[in-house]
Amino acid sequence: MLNSSEIRQLIEDGRLITDYIDLDRQLQPTGFDLSLSEVLAYADGGSVDFSNVERVIPKTTPLEPDEDGWYSLRQGCYVIVYNEVVRIPLDVVALARSRSTMLRNGAAVETAVWDPGYQGRSNSLLVVHNPHGIRLKRDARVAQLVFFRIEEVGKGYDGIFQRERMREGE
Repeated sequence: MLNSSEIRQLIEDGRLITDYIDLDRQLQPTGFDLSLSEVLAYADGGSVDFSNVERVIPKTTPLEPDEDGWYSLRQGCYVIVYNEVVRIPLDVVALARSRSTMLRNGAAVETAVWDPGYQGRSNSLLVVHNPHGIRLKRDARVAQLVFFRIEEVGKGYDGIFQRERMREGE
């Protein structure tokens, strides 16, 4: 697992994470805190098959925070989008986990493996279990990304989510 010094060096070299808010606050002893850009609500259902030929990603609609930047979320499932652009090197794999503060508030961030070669401004599933809901402020730190060194892969991630939500020139 990469430690904070290794993560900082990759970030400062421009090879791991950009568009973060505060490197010193987001960098953790063995990871990096991802922050909330926006919350989306599911507008319909999706479909999953073996080959992805019949895969359907559900439509979503953006939710609006209040004038102070707070999202008031009821129990249920949401899509959260991160502020940060992540670029996973070919000799690294990453996993994201809910921050403990989220769990203590009755909410969990669910993620997949962040494959070597992936680049993008990703999103994750937010599940609000608390029957009374949760309030999340824009830019709140909601998940921690941890990184593991692996033998370098010959070919990195090349799926449909490559470069998702990245602006021209990023």
